[in-house]
Amino acid sequence: MCPYGGRLFTGGNEPVYTKGELVVHALLVETGRDLVLVDTGMGLDDVRTPSRRLGVGFVAGCRPILREEETAARQVERLGFKIDDVTHVVVTHLDVDHAGGISDFAKAKIHVMKTEHEAAMARASLHEKQRYRKVHFAGDPKWELHETGGEKWFGFESVRAVADDVLMIPLPGHTRGHAAIAVRTPAGYEPGGRTEWLLHCGDAYFFHGEMVEPPTCPKGLAWFQKFIAMDDKKRRANQQRLRELRRDHGARVRVFSAHCPKEFRKLMGAQSGRHSREIPVEKLA
Repeated sequence: MCPYGGRLFTGGNEPVYTKGELVVHALLVETGRDLVLVDTGMGLDDVRTPSRRLGVGFVAGCRPILREEETAARQVERLGFKIDDVTHVVVTHLDVDHAGGISDFAKAKIHVMKTEHEAAMARASLHEKQRYRKVHFAGDPKWELHETGGEKWFGFESVRAVADDVLMIPLPGHTRGHAAIAVRTPAGYEPGGRTEWLLHCGDAYFFHGEMVEPPTCPKGLAWFQKFIAMDDKKRRANQQRLRELRRDHGARVRVFSAHCPKEFRKLMGAQSGRHSREIPVEKLA
C-alpha cells in the first residue's frame, strides 16, 4: 500500500507529497499435517473490482498496488501448492487488507476470535461499517470461532487454533477481537539462532520503532492507529506488553507487524536461500 504522506508514514526524510509504503504480510505455514495461511491480504476479486470490494475510501487513501500475482492465492500456487491444499486460514482480524482473500480459500476453515466475528457481522459503528465489507464474507465461509481463556504463552493468554503449532494470542484494541498469531518455528529455522516462535502481530502496531524503548512512530501512522482503534487504551496497553515480550524473550520470539516493510524485508533476508520454495522479495512500486 502506498499512501501519500512521505515521512509521515516512513519515518524518513521524504517530502509529504511523496508515497509512503506499507506491506501486507501474510504467512504460509506447513505443519505436520496441514497447510495454514495466516491472514489472506486482499483477494483475487479485490484486485478485479477494487472499489466495490474494498471501498472507494480505502482504495483512494491507502492506494494499494493491486496485482493478481501478489495475492495469497497466486503466491500459494507459485510455491507449488494448489489453493485447495490450504486447510486452515487463521486471521488476526477481519479488516479488508487482512481478510479480503477469504473467498479464495473456499475449502479452508477460517479461524477468528468470536468477538471479532461478532463485530464484523454487526458492523455497529461507523468505523466498523467501513472496515468490514460484507462481500468478503459471502459464500458461507467455514468459520471456526474461538473464545478467550486459553493457556498462558509467555504471559499472554493463548488459544489453540491449529494443533500446537499455530496459536491465537488475543490483543484487542485495534478491533474488538484482534489477535496476534504465534507460529512455532522448525528446527534450524535460523542458522545459529534460538528463535522458537514467530509472532505475527497483525495491526497491534505498525512501525518497528514501536517495539523499542522509548517507542517511536511516524506522525501519520501514530494518528491513523489512534483514529481507527476501537479501544485505544487497550491498544496502547497491548503494545507495551509486546515491547516487554520482545525485551525479555526476543531471542526466542520473533515479533513483527503486518505492515512494517523494514521488518518484512529483514525476515525475508534472514531466510533467503534456506527454503527451496522461497518467493523472492520484489521491490514495491
